[in-house]
Amino acid sequence: MASRIEDYGLIGNTRTAALVSRFGDVDWLCAPHFDSDACFSALLGYDEHGRWALRPTVRVRENRHRYRDDTLVLESEWICDGGAVRVVDFMPVGERCDVVRIVEGIEGEVPLEMLLDVRFGYGADKPWVTLAPDTALFTAGPDSLVFRGPVELVRVGHGVSAHLHLQRGKRVGLQLTWFPSHERVPERLSTDTALEQTDVFWKNWSSRCTYRGRRRTAVLRSLLTLKALTFAPTGAMVAAPTTSLPEAIGGIRNWDYRYCWLRDASLMLDALMIGGYLEDVRAFRDWLLRTVAGDPANMRIMYGLAGTRRLIEYELDWLPGYEGSTPVRIGNAASGQFQLDVYGEVLSCIYTGRKRGLAAHDEGWRTADEILSFLESAWQRPDEGIWEVRGGRRHFTHSKVMAWVAIDRAVKAMSEFRASEDVHAMLPHLSALRERIHGEICQHGFNSRLGAFTQSYGSDLLDASVLLIPHVGFLPAEDPRVQGTVAAVERTLLRDGLVRRYVTEHGADGLPGTEGAFLACSFWLADNYVFAHRTDEAEELFERLLGLRNHLGLLAEEYDPSLQRQLGNFPQGFSHQALIFTAAAIDALSGMTKAARARGESSTSPE
Repeated sequence: MASRIEDYGLIGNTRTAALVSRFGDVDWLCAPHFDSDACFSALLGYDEHGRWALRPTVRVRENRHRYRDDTLVLESEWICDGGAVRVVDFMPVGERCDVVRIVEGIEGEVPLEMLLDVRFGYGADKPWVTLAPDTALFTAGPDSLVFRGPVELVRVGHGVSAHLHLQRGKRVGLQLTWFPSHERVPERLSTDTALEQTDVFWKNWSSRCTYRGRRRTAVLRSLLTLKALTFAPTGAMVAAPTTSLPEAIGGIRNWDYRYCWLRDASLMLDALMIGGYLEDVRAFRDWLLRTVAGDPANMRIMYGLAGTRRLIEYELDWLPGYEGSTPVRIGNAASGQFQLDVYGEVLSCIYTGRKRGLAAHDEGWRTADEILSFLESAWQRPDEGIWEVRGGRRHFTHSKVMAWVAIDRAVKAMSEFRASEDVHAMLPHLSALRERIHGEICQHGFNSRLGAFTQSYGSDLLDASVLLIPHVGFLPAEDPRVQGTVAAVERTLLRDGLVRRYVTEHGADGLPGTEGAFLACSFWLADNYVFAHRTDEAEELFERLLGLRNHLGLLAEEYDPSLQRQLGNFPQGFSHQALIFTAAAIDALSGMTKAARARGESSTSPE
C-alpha cells in the first residue's frame, strides 16, 4: 500500500510534479502536465498500478529525508547495516518532463534494488517494454517513457528491475523521460549538469524572496511549494498536484484538484506577493484575460491549465483508492457550479497586484467592467459557495461578502488607477451598490439569537468561511458581531484545537460521511486572534499548525487529530497560502506593538 500522505515529498518542474516517499518510492507522476494521465498511480492503489522504487536490500537503521537548502531538490539518506547511501531526486525545470535520481555511496557498501513499473492511463495500461544496454523503453498508445542508467536491467513482467551496489564515493545517475510515442526518443541528459541547473534555478528563485519575518524558513518553504504548483507555459496554478486523496480514510469525499480554481489561485498569488513575487501575478492575470475572453461575466470557477472549460468528472473503477477510499475521480463536476465568491477573490488579487506595481493590461479594465455589470444582478442569486456543496444552492454569507469585496476593490481601483470623467461618474453608483450589499449581509447573514454570522441567510449553522469577514475588510475585528462570530466558531467548530469547515453531520453539503479539520480554516482563526490582539492565542495556534507540517514542511488540505494524520490532496496550495498570511499577520502585529511601545502608545488593530 501507499505510504502515509505526510511521508511524501514533492519534486516538480513548474509543469507537473511527482511525489516521492521517504522510503524511496515515486508513487505519483502525471506526465507531461499536472492534469495529464498518471503513469505512476501506486498512491491510489498498489505497486501494480505503477511506481519507481529504489530501496536498500539490507536493514535500514535510520532514514533521513530533506530538501537541499531552499530548493525543490529532495535528498533521502539511509543509514544501513554495512554503510550509508543517499538518493537525490529532482525534476529539471524546462520544457521536457524528466525525473532524475542520483544515487551516492556515503559510507561502506550498500546494496539497493530498483523496481520500475510503468502503468499509463492511471494504472490501467500496461506498456510494451523494449530493452537495450542501460536503456528501457515503455510505450502504450500516445505515451512513452525512456529509462537510462548505467545498470543491468532485467525484465520483470511489464517492468524492469536492477541491483546496485554503492560503495563510498560511487555515484550513479538514473533518468526517466516522458515523450509522445510518435516522436523520437529525447536526448540523454547529463544528470550532474541537470542537478546543478535545477539547484541554481530554485536557489535563484528563493533568493528573490523579500519576506524577512520570524518564520522565514516556514514561509519560504510554503512559497516554494506554491511556485511548484504553477504551470509555467500559461500562468495557471493548480490547487494541488493530486486527485482523490481522501478527506476521511475510507470515505467518498475524494476530489480531483489538478486544475486552476480562480479562488485558490488568487489567494495563492496574494501569498506569493507577500514574498515579493509579482511576476507570477502578471502571468496569471494574462492567463485569466485569455481564458475568460469573449464573455467575462460567464466566468467559470475553475479551468484546465490551458483554459479548458469542460472538466467532466468520471470515476476509475480499477483503482482501489488511497487506503480503500473510493471512488477515484478524474475531472471535477464543480466546474459547472456557480460560486459568487470567485469574483471577489479575483478582483481583490488584481487590485493588490496593482498596488504592488503590476502594470495595467489593455483588456483588464474592459474585463472588469463586464464583471461588474454582471455582478449588479448576480450578487442576489443563491450559489454553491466556497465549499462547492452538492446539496443545492443557497444564499451563503461568505459568497455575499465576497461580492461586496468585488465591488469594494473595483471602487478603490477606479479611484486610484483609472482617472477619467466616465469612470468617476460610475463611482457613486458602485459605492451605493457596495453599501446596499453590506446592509443586506448584516441584516440577513447575521443571526442575532446566536450572536454570529452564519453559513447562509436565515441559518443556524456555523461556517468557518465567515472568519474571513475582518480579513477582507468587511467589518473590523473589534466589531461585536465579529467577536461573537469568533466565539461561536470556537464553541461549535473548534475540535481538538483545530477548526472544521462546518458540521458535516447535518448533511448540508449533500454528501455522506465526515472529514478532518480544514487547515486553512484553522489559520483563519489564528488571523482573527491576531486582529483582536489575542497575541498569545494566535501564537499558540500558529505553532500548533506549524507542528502539523510533515518533516519537509508540507501540508495537505486537512488533518485528523484522532489519527494524527494529514488528509486530502497534497501538498495543498490553500493550506500553504493561509500559513503565509498568518505568519505575515503575526509579524505585522508584532511590529505595530513594538512601534507603539516605542512611542508610549497602545497599538491599533492591523488592517
